[in-house]
Amino acid sequence: MIYSCKHNILSGLLMVFFALSVSAQGENENWHIPDLSGKYKAHPNSVFVELADSIPIRGTLYRIRVPKNWNGFLISDLDYYKSADSHRNVKLLEMGYALSGTKRRADRMLAYDPAHEIHDLISVLDIFEANFGKPRRTIQLGCSGGGTVTIAMAEIHPDRIDGAIALCGATSPWMANTHLDGLFVLKALLAPELPILDIPLKGLEMQKIAQDWQEVVRAAQQTPEGRARIALAITIGQWQAWGGKGEAPVPNPNLKNTMELQKSMYESLVGLLPSRGTFGTTMIELAAPGQIKWNTGVDYREFYKNGNELYKKTVEKLYKEAGISLRGDIDKINDFPRYKADASAKQWWSKPGRTHIGEPKIPFLRLSTSGDGLVYPAMVKGYEDLVAKNGYSELYRSAYVNRWGHCTFTVGEWLAAIETLKQRLNSGVWPSTKPASLNKLSKKLDPDSKAEYFKCKTVKKYNRTWVPGIEDFIGDNE
Repeated sequence: MIYSCKHNILSGLLMVFFALSVSAQGENENWHIPDLSGKYKAHPNSVFVELADSIPIRGTLYRIRVPKNWNGFLISDLDYYKSADSHRNVKLLEMGYALSGTKRRADRMLAYDPAHEIHDLISVLDIFEANFGKPRRTIQLGCSGGGTVTIAMAEIHPDRIDGAIALCGATSPWMANTHLDGLFVLKALLAPELPILDIPLKGLEMQKIAQDWQEVVRAAQQTPEGRARIALAITIGQWQAWGGKGEAPVPNPNLKNTMELQKSMYESLVGLLPSRGTFGTTMIELAAPGQIKWNTGVDYREFYKNGNELYKKTVEKLYKEAGISLRGDIDKINDFPRYKADASAKQWWSKPGRTHIGEPKIPFLRLSTSGDGLVYPAMVKGYEDLVAKNGYSELYRSAYVNRWGHCTFTVGEWLAAIETLKQRLNSGVWPSTKPASLNKLSKKLDPDSKAEYFKCKTVKKYNRTWVPGIEDFIGDNE
């Protein structure tokens, strides 16, 4: 059924749509903009107008909603198509924000490419402007993979967006190698025979590998030596001691309580071992032609020194209690055979939009949960340091929420982030991004939500920052 706009909703904007779309499509100048004549769907309560269709050629599904009380701000989100009716997005419409975005493609798992996802989002922005005119401000927002493309768009598309908010967003090559480091420690010390690369996404082989790793780690937890080595793997890998998916199996630990912290490390690690549920880094491995993970040239003694100070105190106490040598174990890790990335993979990931280089060109706010077991908060520290090194700190702010899980932000916390960036765009000056200020704003905007922004103590230095050089761009493997 084809719907038409009723009740004269956004009549002025509709006139813009008909004038521009007939001209553009008649001359075939904007080949990526579909013919949307008659595709408007009016909300029964006259709250907003919706466009929902697919992008030509790519076929990616998208959705656009513009409220009757549009405030001139557009929020673009990789995952908007499916989340349009969420509490957060309905509330944003009520507040006057227009929203747009896509649906993740069915082939994403085997053909992941954030640069293509950015292309889709830009196409939707073109469609929006052809139909509703240019927004006063455009904010790119997203969580997880949506955060990944948001970081990239802040760096490479200041021509299309005015501000950006990335939540639990990864830099894919960084995340892949951070995940590798923790598993490499476990392999070197506990299970040299088990694989940590090129693991299938599903099937009997994957199930067997997952079962074997679970058995190894569960057995290690039963001995003082094994418990010390589990703590070492978390610390060198810069993984979270309290983080993962689903419900937290243990309370947030006291980082100064050795046994409590180690127990949390173990419970978190069990959920992060190779399995069907940890497909995130396998997806990254499959994206490029060749293997992107590597640890050639890595000094794991230095990586250990860069770890969380309280984690290291626990490691050292556990090693002393177990009566084994921490230095000897790190030497064993350093002597273990390494993995080398393929030049073709590094070349592929070097392209704009696929990795991040720490140069945001527009105001950019980055958020993370403390218990994210997929996109580790240590990566935020790496990006912060890179931004500072490159001289872009004035445009960048970060904040943390004290909660288990990946992208587990409340509506109030989301709204506080959006309002903070909005104030920065309108005034040219960052408002306070201190936890107390963000929590106060969260409760003001959504009193029923929890507000748990806090000051996060993370690693001394992130271990896996990678900025492509000329040898990566040309595919030189030497």
